Amino acid sequence: MSENMVVGVIKDAIQTGLLISAPILIVSVLVGLIISIFQATTQIQEQTLTFVPKLIAIAVVGLFTGAWMLNMMVGFTQRIFTYIAHITQ
Repeated sequence: MSENMVVGVIKDAIQTGLLISAPILIVSVLVGLIISIFQATTQIQEQTLTFVPKLIAIAVVGLFTGAWMLNMMVGFTQRIFTYIAHITQ
């Protein structure tokens, strides 16, 4: 296995991980920001107010992007197995 192949696999793994986690992370940050602004303006300091909306938003994003995330992971796994098959050749 050459150095270029190892760097390519690591780059592909990081890129795939970032792409898969991006929708959930972005929605979580945006919902958290909106709720923190709401809490600051109303002075309501309830801990469940931040947790429940984030959980619901993440679940909705997971429902809408779950198939795409699974396809991305399957594609990455297929590429890894293709790399493994070409190592011995």
